Amino acid sequence: MILFNQSFMQFLLLIQELDVYENVKTSTVEYWTNFLEALPLYALGILILVLGVLIATWIGQFSKARIQKRTQDPLMSKFLGNAIRFILIIIFILLALDAAGLGNVSAGILAAAGASAVVLGFAFKDVGQNFIAGIILSFNRPFNVNDTVEIGDIFGKVKTLEFRYTKLKTFDGKDVYIPNSDVITHPVTNYTEDGFFRYDFVIGIAYEDNIDGAKKVVLQALSEEPDVITDAEHVNFVTEDKLDTSTVNLKVFFWVDTKEFGMNALLTKGNVVRRVKEALEDAGYYMPADIHEIKLYGKETELPVTFIDKKQEKSAEN
Repeated sequence: MILFNQSFMQFLLLIQELDVYENVKTSTVEYWTNFLEALPLYALGILILVLGVLIATWIGQFSKARIQKRTQDPLMSKFLGNAIRFILIIIFILLALDAAGLGNVSAGILAAAGASAVVLGFAFKDVGQNFIAGIILSFNRPFNVNDTVEIGDIFGKVKTLEFRYTKLKTFDGKDVYIPNSDVITHPVTNYTEDGFFRYDFVIGIAYEDNIDGAKKVVLQALSEEPDVITDAEHVNFVTEDKLDTSTVNLKVFFWVDTKEFGMNALLTKGNVVRRVKEALEDAGYYMPADIHEIKLYGKETELPVTFIDKKQEKSAEN
């Protein structure tokens, strides 16, 4: 016990010699004084940051509106507007740090960014590729907003172009986000760039029917469909496709308007198929089904088969 009291007294004497309490008190007062002196600078930095974000947002929106007015290109204007806003916000953050007396912090951030550029380049290689691809697409791309495109195996309407991805809306309601680097490297099929698309389908007539007459009937049916395009550059025509098992196949080619590609174009194709089928039937042309061979195994030697002449049956009905 006596030994413990002696040790404790020595510890108290050591504290008094070191004057720990005074040191802590002095340090706290000094730090608090420095904080109060720097408080106006911190407030100025926060003010610059808040105003900078507001100014950057306004300039970005203004730039977007001006670019869209001059180029009539909503994808480019949105992309460049966001890029300008993002760059200005970074600049105002650095200015706010410098105004708050933390210039060494901003310098350290820049130095660290430069030192880690190689590491970040490998770590975020895909992000960088998509960002650069987005810049390229904003100036030179094969589509505009609401164009119907096929990128890879994705088919739909273009809705927006962002820093990292291009958004497509498929015709069955899916929202697909395609990385910009894939848009650059994959083939892009634009169905609505010039507003026209050619459909085709095959229809078979009987071997005994007149081919030239059937082709004239089909062309007349195409001319009666109001949504089929016909002009000097977009010519509708019919050609012999092949001699099938039971039919002579004719291939029908016709143009439709694809500014509103999707349901309208498909409905037009359906109307054309229906018109051609009814026109050939009304003109007396027969469109036979495929011929099937029937083989009998066993003792059956006769079958009650009745042959029907479709043309005679149609004439009797009339």
